[in-house]
Amino acid sequence: MISIFVRSLVYNVLFYMLLVFWILVAIPTFAMPRRAILTIAKYWARSSIWLMRVVCRTRVDYRGLEKIPPGTPLIVASKHQSMWETFALLQFFDQPLFIIKRELKWIPFFGWYLIKCGMIDVNRKAGGRALINMTRRAGAEVRRGRQLIIFPEGTRRPVGAPPDYKAGVGQVYVDGGVACLPVALNSGLFWPRRTFMRYPGTLVVEFLDPLPPGLKRDAFITQIRTVIEEATDRLVEAARNEQAQLFGRVPNPAAAKG
Repeated sequence: MISIFVRSLVYNVLFYMLLVFWILVAIPTFAMPRRAILTIAKYWARSSIWLMRVVCRTRVDYRGLEKIPPGTPLIVASKHQSMWETFALLQFFDQPLFIIKRELKWIPFFGWYLIKCGMIDVNRKAGGRALINMTRRAGAEVRRGRQLIIFPEGTRRPVGAPPDYKAGVGQVYVDGGVACLPVALNSGLFWPRRTFMRYPGTLVVEFLDPLPPGLKRDAFITQIRTVIEEATDRLVEAARNEQAQLFGRVPNPAAAKG
């Protein structure tokens, strides 16, 4: 039986080779409308997920797809446990939009594609004024018909870590004036942060009931935190039980403990 370590190593090598392949394929999209590069990005996401299933034996179960409003302005507020969801969620939205670190735009080709996609960059060292400008830009882009995929905690959080939802997501919601689709997941047990290890099992993404526009900012933050955390805890517990059955224990204690 091939070890998890070997499978993880093989996957990571192939993952970055696949990324280079799609970067090269996408070069002609510089002369095309934005939709072209977004289409390539979705192919990259799907092929990377397929590769993880084949190499690492990580299946993905998408739940609640019927709750995604098709092609409408939307805020998508997702739990953030790993790098996985930063590309996996792309495939479900017509005009996906992310808020990214400014430094990512400096990466040759990859950063240029982010600019082509119209992603919103933020300088985290610039203080409150930059964050205010970012939320206004995000709200304006959403009103133009894009789907903003935002991680309310601002950064990846280990599985089991106390939730830390930022006020910024509430301000984007107020400025955008559109519905918000909460997303729960358990990706941190299969693609944990700060390690190349990838684990087998069933990674679950669950789209929850949308929250309507018009809620007060604090009430929105409280509600979004409650629904996402409750669903995430349920998904994590189920995944831990599955891993315990597969291996006799959870094979990733650092991620499991957070």
